Amino acid sequence: MNRQILPDIEIIEETETELEPLYKVIIHNDDVTPMDYVVHILKTVFYLANDRAAEIMLTAHIYGNAYVQTLPKSEAESRIHKAHFEANNAGYPLKFTMAPE
Repeated sequence: MNRQILPDIEIIEETETELEPLYKVIIHNDDVTPMDYVVHILKTVFYLANDRAAEIMLTAHIYGNAYVQTLPKSEAESRIHKAHFEANNAGYPLKFTMAPE
């Protein structure tokens, strides 16, 4: 007679966790930052594909600003800070803002 020992099964009840609010990241056009640098920042900081980054850059260039993406508040703040830091180090006034979703 073969007996199998079954593992103890622990039942974990889901609890509601409060999700962080979402924020839209907006890029603003300026007359100093080169277009290729804007695309570079959108690709490296916001992880956008080249085509999407170029589209956002052109939209901001034509209309003055453009929607980049929606992120949890802390992630939006972090990426905006990183983008501003990198642009400032390169000598460009590239500006991003965020607004509640």
